[in-house]
Amino acid sequence: MKNLFLSKKIAAVTAALIIGTMALTGCGTAGESAATTAQASSVETSTDATTSATENGSKKSSSNKTNASETATTVTSAEGGVLDTSDLFTDRDLKQTADLSEATYYTVKDGEDITITEAGVYVLSGNAANVTIYVEADKDAKVQIVLDGVTITNDDFPVIYVKNADKVFVTTSSDSTLSVTGTFAADGDTNTDGVIFSKDDLVLNGTGTLTINSTDNGVVGKDTVKVTGGTYVITASSKAIEANDEILIADGTFTLTAGTDALHAENDDDDTLGNIYIAGGSFTIQVGDDAIHANSVLQIDGGEFNITAVEGLEATYIQINGGTIYIAASDDGINAANKSSAYSVCVEINDGDITIVMGQGDTDGIDSNGNIIINGGTVNVTGNSTFDYDGQGVINGGTVIVNGSEVTTLPNQMMGGGQMGGGMGFNNQMGGQMGQPGGSSGNGFGGNGGNSRGGNGGGPRR
Repeated sequence: MKNLFLSKKIAAVTAALIIGTMALTGCGTAGESAATTAQASSVETSTDATTSATENGSKKSSSNKTNASETATTVTSAEGGVLDTSDLFTDRDLKQTADLSEATYYTVKDGEDITITEAGVYVLSGNAANVTIYVEADKDAKVQIVLDGVTITNDDFPVIYVKNADKVFVTTSSDSTLSVTGTFAADGDTNTDGVIFSKDDLVLNGTGTLTINSTDNGVVGKDTVKVTGGTYVITASSKAIEANDEILIADGTFTLTAGTDALHAENDDDDTLGNIYIAGGSFTIQVGDDAIHANSVLQIDGGEFNITAVEGLEATYIQINGGTIYIAASDDGINAANKSSAYSVCVEINDGDITIVMGQGDTDGIDSNGNIIINGGTVNVTGNSTFDYDGQGVINGGTVIVNGSEVTTLPNQMMGGGQMGGGMGFNNQMGGQMGQPGGSSGNGFGGNGGNSRGGNGGGPRR
C-alpha cells in the first residue's frame, strides 16, 4: 500500500511561515482550511443466515454452524484531514462476521501445525499448545481465519504466521486467547517477534474478545494492520500492535498494556508511510513509553482514549479532529517531532475534548518542534510547562485551559529551567556555565582564584 496516505495538499511543505500576515489554521499554507468535525464511527447490523460445510478439510452434507447476525462498521472521516481517508477500508474489512458457507473447520491439537495454502475461510476451535497457523497462499489470495473460542499457547513461535497472501483477516467470533510465553525463535532471516506475525496486509475484526499475551510484541504487520471491530486485550513486553506501513483503526475496544508502545507505525524506507489513522473506538492504554507513535502522520477523527504513558501521542504531524482524549504523561503529553521529511512538524487540533495532566519536572503538555495550531475543541492542560513550540502557537478557536484558567494566547515554555549562569567573577574568571538542555543547571566557580561561585543556568527545554 505504498503512498496510500500521501495527501495531495502535503506533498511538499517547506515554505517559511510569516507571523501575523494571515491567520494560521493548519500546517500547510497560511489560511488553508482546517478539518471539520469528525463523526464517531457507528455500527449497523443486519441478519444473514448461511450454512457452513466443512470440518478439518472434509466436506459435510449438512450444516452445524450458522452465521451470527451480520455486523458491519460504518466509518465517517473528517473532511479536510491531512490523510486521504476516502478508500482506507473495503466492505469486507468492515464486515464483522465471516461467510461460513464454504468454510473449513479445524480443531487444534497439541504440536500439530496447520498450513493454509488457498484462499478461503478457516474456522479454528479447541485448546492446544505449540501450534502455529501458517498462511502460505498465492500473492492474490485472501484468507480469513475465524477464531471460534480457540486457545493456543506457544513456547517460542507465533501462533499465526502469515508468510504470503494478498490479505489475511483474523476474525474473532467467540472469545479466544493466543499466547507466546518464551523467547521468540527466528525463522531463518526473519525475526518473528509477534504472537500474530504477518508479512502482508492484516485485518483484525469480529464480535468476540481476542486476548493476546506476549514476551515481545502482540501483533506485528510488515505492511498494513487494520482493526475494524472486536475487543482486544493485549499484554506485551514490547509493543502491543506494530506495523511497517500504517495502522488503520475504524472501531474496536482496546485494553493495551505494553513495555514500550501500544500502537507503533514506522517505515525506514518511505517517509510518506509510518502513519496511524483512528476513526473511532475505545482505548485504555498503559505503557512504558509512547501510547501512540507514528513516524509520519497521526490523525485522530474520533474515539475515547484513557492513556497513561511516558509520552501520550507522538508523530511528525499530529491532527486531532474529534474524540475524547485523557492523557497522564511523565514526559510529553503530545509531541510533534521531526521524524519524517514528507510532512511539516505540527500539532493541529480542530475538534475534540483533550485533557492532559503532566508529571513533575521537565515535562511538556503539548510539545512541537514546529507549530501548534488550535482551531476548535477543548484543550485542558495541567503542568509546569503546558505548551512548548519552536514555530508558531496559534489559537483560532475552541477553548484552551491552562492550569485551570482559560487563555486566548498560547504560552510558550521553550526556554525554561532557570536563567543564564552568573557573570564574570573576580580576576575576570568565568562565573556560572550555561545550563544543559532540559533545564539542568550548570554551576561554575570564578573570581578570586576560583573561589567565588557564579550562578545557575537553565538551557532550552527539549
